[in-house]
Amino acid sequence: MKKPGIYRAQNFIIPPLSPTLAATLQTKIDQKTKPLGALGQLESLALQIGLIQDSLTPSLNNPCIIIFAGDHGIVDSGVSAYPQIVTAQMVANFLAGGAAISIFAKQHKLGLLIVDAGVNADLTRHPGLINAKIGKGTNNFLVDPAMTEDECNKALQKGANLVLQQYNHGCNCIGFGEMGIGNTSSASLLMHCLMDIPLARCAGRGAGLNDDQLQNKLVTLQQALNRHKVSKEPLEILATFGGFEIAMMVGAYLKAAELGLLILVDGFIAGAALLVAVKLYPHVLDYCVFSHVSNEQGHQALLTHLNARALLNLELRLGEGSGIALAYPLLESAVLFLNEMATFDEAGVDHQTSGKL
Repeated sequence: MKKPGIYRAQNFIIPPLSPTLAATLQTKIDQKTKPLGALGQLESLALQIGLIQDSLTPSLNNPCIIIFAGDHGIVDSGVSAYPQIVTAQMVANFLAGGAAISIFAKQHKLGLLIVDAGVNADLTRHPGLINAKIGKGTNNFLVDPAMTEDECNKALQKGANLVLQQYNHGCNCIGFGEMGIGNTSSASLLMHCLMDIPLARCAGRGAGLNDDQLQNKLVTLQQALNRHKVSKEPLEILATFGGFEIAMMVGAYLKAAELGLLILVDGFIAGAALLVAVKLYPHVLDYCVFSHVSNEQGHQALLTHLNARALLNLELRLGEGSGIALAYPLLESAVLFLNEMATFDEAGVDHQTSGKL
């Protein structure tokens, strides 16, 4: 592997949010018919959305979720409770409308795109399937780096291009999900390497490992760490231990932030991909809303590292972007109260406190 710095994620321009409207937005929020701060997290959410869109009257237009699917060679080393073929089978389930995310996206009128980032199968053509396959799964990183530099770069660019397409279709609110048997192993190593915390705090039971299987997973991941002496360069770590679907998510996060989109972040895998993006461009975080706290080991530590406060805690550990779909109505409520809730003056409500008990 070449020296760090040759990866092509240096082409994005991601500025911090402008504070210009912050005071005016806060005044607008405070003038609504409620005690100060009474809508809690919805108020900070409304403020953030207004700042992202640089508007006193923000809107949510053509919101969508992109699910990236890919397989992982490390599954050959027994780190997952499920066989690799389940990735392809779940993609088919997404396309047939039978998965949890399919139901939730339909419920909340969210666009849903399914992307073959690197499934280890020849998937049947389908109008709802986007073929962006980098390869039929990554290498087993217990032996070789998961992907080459070129493959990593291609995945980043394809993820960015898919976001640009949605932006050109009028989308200003986007979230990313994933499907990939074995991808909690990749996410755990990304988290360990980029956050420098013990591997045992990062790696959990994934899709349902028992105690013996979890121990094997930890031993296998430690062996992989011992084999590859990677630098602290985020994209070298991604290429060594990541997945094609995770790399595409990294590119998608970067492009979404560059375009000024409101980004909804799902759970553990999506959080690990975001971690890579943030290490490259810290201001990506300004554009992110964290949908939920996953029940997967390590996710709370990841959120703490990012200084992130999630909207929901439903003990989810499904992935697929499911937390995004469930949290989306809260974004709608934040925008609606900001735009439509009456002010004290409009409603003729006295908001001057008497100072008496």
